Amino acid sequence: MGQAEKILIIGANGQIGTELSRHIANIYGNNAVITADLSDKGQHCDIEHLSFNILDKSFLEEIVEKYSITQIYNLAATLSANGEKNPKQSWELNINGLLNVLDVASDNNIKVFWPSSIAVFGPSTPAHETPQQTIMEPSSVYGISKLAGEGWCRWYHLNRGVDVRSLRFPGLLSYKTKPGGGTTDYAIDLLHSAANNRPYECFLEPDTILPMMYMDDAVRAIIELMNAPAQNILERGSYNLAAISFSPRQLTEEIQRQGFYASVVYRPDYRQKIASSWPDTIDDCCAREQWGWKPAFDLQETVRVMLENMATARCCFDNIANTA
Repeated sequence: MGQAEKILIIGANGQIGTELSRHIANIYGNNAVITADLSDKGQHCDIEHLSFNILDKSFLEEIVEKYSITQIYNLAATLSANGEKNPKQSWELNINGLLNVLDVASDNNIKVFWPSSIAVFGPSTPAHETPQQTIMEPSSVYGISKLAGEGWCRWYHLNRGVDVRSLRFPGLLSYKTKPGGGTTDYAIDLLHSAANNRPYECFLEPDTILPMMYMDDAVRAIIELMNAPAQNILERGSYNLAAISFSPRQLTEEIQRQGFYASVVYRPDYRQKIASSWPDTIDDCCAREQWGWKPAFDLQETVRVMLENMATARCCFDNIANTA
């Protein structure tokens, strides 16, 4: 029998980490998962949690040795909008944190997952059906760091044999956690306002189309990618990943079609420039062909599930989201 999996999820209190850690624990068992974040309290009381700063490489090495870690999911990051406010701090967290994980993984034969983003693309990138291989000239600090991170992942795989896998996520939609400072987070805020019968002030222009994905699809994509045979993973930078694309106006219309109140005032700010540099649709044929990716949630179903749960819980987003 092979070695039992012991999985470390860094940035586990964030938007992705909160739901991913629960799903992984359901697969491997609670005792197989360790969550870590800056906070000394985790999101799941039945999963062991550590207070941890990813920039502390020595402590990461201690954790790996103590728990015999076999997989690391590095979700710690400063997202797009917040990254523009603190560019150097964002770069340090996004890149030096990743390098710490890749170094430790290289020394201990650990499989790694790291999320990239559509922020790696820029205004010179083909906006429609953006291909896997294309021009990348990101205009945000977040995008610059993600593009550099993709290069480091590829280098560590080619030169040090690290089994590192990555996905270029679009905007992610979840009703379970607070948005973490991303440009696409307007959609969650708009849905939250609609569920609570409040008007919403949107920081993007009404017809700004951006790629999006419901969180259940995103979590499933991560798990399917990590479980795919290594010989099927031909892209060691990061895979394009797609599900749905829509604008604030289209989202508002769908909310109204489903019988909810939606009143939106548009006051674009600095985040409009970031959004305008990103694609409107993504070609993810490589992920579909190489390891069988296929989304399950369209816009109608995503809005239905989000609103249904938000309205039932009158979700107040008490959780803290630190990750991508």
